Amino acid sequence: MLVTARTEYACLAMIELALHYPDPKPIPLNLLTQKQQIPSRFLVQILLDLKTAGLVHTTRGSSGGYKLAKPPDQITLADIVNSLDRLEEPEVRTEYSSPIARELHRIWKGLGEAYTAYLNQFHLSDLISKKDDVDYII
Repeated sequence: MLVTARTEYACLAMIELALHYPDPKPIPLNLLTQKQQIPSRFLVQILLDLKTAGLVHTTRGSSGGYKLAKPPDQITLADIVNSLDRLEEPEVRTEYSSPIARELHRIWKGLGEAYTAYLNQFHLSDLISKKDDVDYII
């Protein structure tokens, strides 16, 4: 299954924020864009959506920036993905045009459930604990 660039940028930004979670100062937008090589015009909108979803807090002003709204062990990849690219539930119908249509509906529903269940297994804290295996420059 493909993940949109928007979703990947959101995950990268959230991982970067998770790395800085213990720091009481908010992380400036330019630091996020530089460290993760995310275009700022995309990131501003993504962070606004993450704020609306209750995953990020913002602080305005010259010393402003972004912080996680919850600890990294309380935010899953499913939380991030669902805040941006909701996996749409298949339309529930009382009548199907054929048994094949009914079977497809069952498959789409199962796919959505499996996708969400898989992403719910991964918390930001899991990803930052593996930072030794990844080339993070902090």
